[in-house]
Amino acid sequence: MNFYKNSVVWLTGASSGIGEALVPELLKKGANIIISARREAELDRIFNEYGGDRDRIFVLPFDLADHASLPRMVHEAISWKGHVDILINNGGISQRAFAHETSLEIEKQIFDVNYFGTVELTRHIVPHMMARKSGHIVVISSVLGKMSVPLRSTYSSSKHALHGYYDALRAELHQANVKVVLVCPGYIKTEVSINALRADGRKHATLDKTQAKGMEADVFSRKMLRKLASGRQEFAIGGIEILAIYAKRFIPWAVSRITQRITPVIRNL
Repeated sequence: MNFYKNSVVWLTGASSGIGEALVPELLKKGANIIISARREAELDRIFNEYGGDRDRIFVLPFDLADHASLPRMVHEAISWKGHVDILINNGGISQRAFAHETSLEIEKQIFDVNYFGTVELTRHIVPHMMARKSGHIVVISSVLGKMSVPLRSTYSSSKHALHGYYDALRAELHQANVKVVLVCPGYIKTEVSINALRADGRKHATLDKTQAKGMEADVFSRKMLRKLASGRQEFAIGGIEILAIYAKRFIPWAVSRITQRITPVIRNL
């Protein structure tokens, strides 16, 4: 049985990177897709690039940081086909800044998108899935949701917070047959580092070498959809960097030494 056939999948952060790469893969599998992000023009581009079929793709632009708009977005998403089967929380923003130089304003900006926006969108769709006794809530976290490295203090914190929230939510929704899945990507070749925030709020505007050498987003997307369909509750996808999750758990002292040695000395970030 095709896990995705005729399902309604709502995808945030769909305007680029992992989100955009998931669109053709889901369409191939027979899903109907709601694509959301801030950049409406990019969503329109994706809509047209992948067939322009309004019966298969619904463009629903919004800003995850605009928390007051999220109840209305959930209503619109459900109204399209009458239900949402899978919510993939993929929207987010990264960071390239030293902790002591990052202002509270920038920290709040990152958390408003990565944590509060994701949680609030989930909170408003949960009653719908509970009433149907069916549904999947998927959260794109990160390897840095399990550990931290220099220049990612707030980003890593926001991802750690997602694990705490969604692990509890998974237990709460078990009897309602609503599944909660956490996905931890490693280095994926996307523009996440280009759009990452510096300490002063400017974009990093640089593709990190590790990102450039990362797994292609379409490869990641195919792997992710297979694992999601298999019923996994949490999984990591990437290259050798995902071993850091296990190293952090079993030999944390070694991870600490390594991360201390890679702390950048160049201050012009």
